[in-house]
Amino acid sequence: MRFVGIDVGAERHVVASVDAAQAVVLKPTGFTEDAGGYQHLLTLLGPATDTLVAMEATGPYWKNVFAVLVSQGFAVALLNPLRTRRFAAEELQRTKTDAIDALGIARFAAQKRPAARRLPDPATEELRERLRYRDRLSQDFGDRERQLHRLLDLGFPEFPRHVRDVGSELATTILRAYPTAAAFQGVAVRRLAGLRSAGHHQKVGTELAAALLAAAAASVGQHHGAAYRVQVQDICEDLDVLRRRLRTLDRDIERLLERHEVGTLLTTIDGIGPPPASSRPSAISAVYAVVRRWPATWAPSQACASRGSAPRPAPASPPSARRACAPSSTCPCSARSAATLGCAPTTRGSSRAASCPRSPSSRRCASCSMPFTASPRIAGRSCRTWLPRRRVHEQDP
Repeated sequence: MRFVGIDVGAERHVVASVDAAQAVVLKPTGFTEDAGGYQHLLTLLGPATDTLVAMEATGPYWKNVFAVLVSQGFAVALLNPLRTRRFAAEELQRTKTDAIDALGIARFAAQKRPAARRLPDPATEELRERLRYRDRLSQDFGDRERQLHRLLDLGFPEFPRHVRDVGSELATTILRAYPTAAAFQGVAVRRLAGLRSAGHHQKVGTELAAALLAAAAASVGQHHGAAYRVQVQDICEDLDVLRRRLRTLDRDIERLLERHEVGTLLTTIDGIGPPPASSRPSAISAVYAVVRRWPATWAPSQACASRGSAPRPAPASPPSARRACAPSSTCPCSARSAATLGCAPTTRGSSRAASCPRSPSSRRCASCSMPFTASPRIAGRSCRTWLPRRRVHEQDP
């Protein structure tokens, strides 16, 4: 079997291969990032049978090579660059060149036999790329909002007291017309109150207009020059553009989710479905964020069903919002109190087995299957609920 290592770069890549005994089969050879270079690579590699190609997932440079090789039938493994660096350090390799790195990746593949990756389907790849683009737009929106906060602190520090969200359409509409406190001088209340935001056609209103004019007249802001006005107006324009792009992108992502099999299933989970319309993260990114931090071991036990009570549903919210299950009259865990959020007695001994029978082998409550944990202010043991341990301690009597 051959093991091929490719050191990827922006315009030029290097390929090398070894056999199962790590003897060099193909010396490090460079090829360019174009059609001629890819054809040269395929000629060097030959047939795809009994060949494992490994490359580092470095930036975006590996994507085209990966797609071409997978489409030609090669098994391709993507490596974390940290693994290859530590492998080189383990081999006491001090010199670092593209040729040495390609051979090192090939030897890593021969020793570790990493699993090959499949080419993602077009729908998943498009959804993933749109989510990345949305993350970049959200970051840009937050950066512009922080810059606007800085300028308001200099020119009109009282403004956020009246319009809390300086990145909202209402705030940018007002600030584009009146970027500093000095710009409000001589403005009539009726004129300011009649301003409308571009998106939702929301009026400023007489009450807010009067409050802003009064605050601007007594403002302590001292920076009202042209440089500050231009920055505020440009940032407000950028925020409006980014907001429109985010809304369009959210609609596109929702349409993709409706056509994506896994995305459709994930967004049907209670508490994870389509997010609210205002400054929302995309539904699938919220799903990924929850699933990564939500192991299956947190699913509630159905043990109480065997004792006649209804099974507790799985919590639909993230771990920080989990709540304890409601006590049932037929479940022995009904002895749990609101103060302790557990089902342990407050004294050692006699009533423990009756109120919360414990399985000696698993060290869990036999009725609710929650693990036992000792509380610093409770004599005895208690069944931990879905709330974090810190919160359990906070609510102990």
